[in-house]
Amino acid sequence: MKVAVFTGTRAEYGLLYWLLKDIQSDPELTLQLLVSGMHLSPEFGETYQQIEQDGFFIDEKIEILLSSDSAVGTAKSIGLGVLGFADAFNRLSPDALVILGDRFEALAAAQTAMIMRIPILHLHGGEITEGAYDDAIRHAITKLSYLHGTSTDLYRHRVIQLGEQPERVKTVGAIGLDHLKRAEFMDVEEIASSLCFPLKKPYFLVTYHPVTLGRELPENSFNALLSALDKFPNHQIIITYPNADDGGRRIIPLLEQYARLNTERVCAIPSLGQKRYLSAVKHASAVVGNSSSGIIEVPSFNVPTVNIGARQQGRLAAKSVLHCDANEQAIVESINSALSRDYAASNEQIENPYGAGNASEQIITMLKSMQFEPSKSFYDLK
Repeated sequence: MKVAVFTGTRAEYGLLYWLLKDIQSDPELTLQLLVSGMHLSPEFGETYQQIEQDGFFIDEKIEILLSSDSAVGTAKSIGLGVLGFADAFNRLSPDALVILGDRFEALAAAQTAMIMRIPILHLHGGEITEGAYDDAIRHAITKLSYLHGTSTDLYRHRVIQLGEQPERVKTVGAIGLDHLKRAEFMDVEEIASSLCFPLKKPYFLVTYHPVTLGRELPENSFNALLSALDKFPNHQIIITYPNADDGGRRIIPLLEQYARLNTERVCAIPSLGQKRYLSAVKHASAVVGNSSSGIIEVPSFNVPTVNIGARQQGRLAAKSVLHCDANEQAIVESINSALSRDYAASNEQIENPYGAGNASEQIITMLKSMQFEPSKSFYDLK
C-alpha cells in the first residue's frame, strides 16, 4: 500500500515525524513523502534539509510560495499548489494520502486528491481556531477527506456533526504527543551549544503568528509582545519565526531587529526543528505566543503557556494555558501569573485533554483496514 504524506511547514512535519518513521518501517506500506510550502523557502530556513537529515526520501517537492505578504498571494499559492499536486499525484499514484491540520498548502493538496479519487486520512479535524482562516480550511479538508483521526472525543463529535460517518471517525489523540513516549530530549547545555547561544538565565520560548481573521494587526500585536517581554529582563528569550501566512513577513524584520538590539538576551531562529523545539519547551519558564503547540503539546511538559489574542480562540485547552488579550498590559499580567505557578516543582501533573501519545499506531491501523468508496453518504444526526 502506497501511503503519501504531505507536509508544508516545520511544525506539521514535527508532529508527523513518528508516523513517517512507522510507515517507513512497516513491510506492508510504502511511504511517499510530498514536501511543499515553507519547507522549500530560504526565507523560512529551507527546512526540507532537516527532513532529509532525519533519513527520509522526499518523493516530490512542490514549489508554491510566492514572495508575497498578502491574501492575494496566499490565494495564488493555493492555485499553484493544485497544479503541482496534480502532477505529483499522477506520477506517484498513491493508495492514500495523509494530511494534518488546516494550512492553505494542505487545502491545495486535499482538493486535488479528492478530484483524483485518492482517499484522504485527515488528522486534527473538528477543532476550532476562530482567529484564523485556518478554521474554515480545516472544516473544508474534513469534507474532502474519507478517514478522520481526531485529537479528542469532542472533536470527533464535531466531525460527525459535519456529516461524516461515525465508523470512519476515530479519536486517536494529538499525534505530536507521540514524542513524549518515544523521543530523547536535549538538556539546556545541549540546546545552548546547538544554538551557539549561551543560556545563562531562565528563558521564555516565543512563537507568534499573524491573526488572519479579526482586528489584530500583526505589527501592533507583535510590538506589544516585545514590549511585554522587556518587562522581564531576568529572562532570556528564544524566538522562532512566524508561519508564511499573510502578514507574517511583516513580523520578521521586527523580530530580527529585536534580536540585534538584545544580542545577549534574545536568540532568533527561523526553525528549531522538532527535537530541539520540544527540548526547549521542556526547560522553558513559559511558552509565550499564539501557536497551537502551546495548547496541544506544551501542557504535557507541565510548562505554562501564555496564549495571546484570538488566533487559537475556541480550542480546547488545559488549565496551564493562560489566555490574554493582545496588548502589553494583559501579556505582562499573564506572564507574571505563569511565573507565579511553579508547575515544574508541583506534584500535580497537568491533565492534557489531547491524549497520551499513541496516535501513530492507531493511524496505521486505520490505513490498513480502509475500504475506500469514492462516493460518501452524508450522515445526518438523529
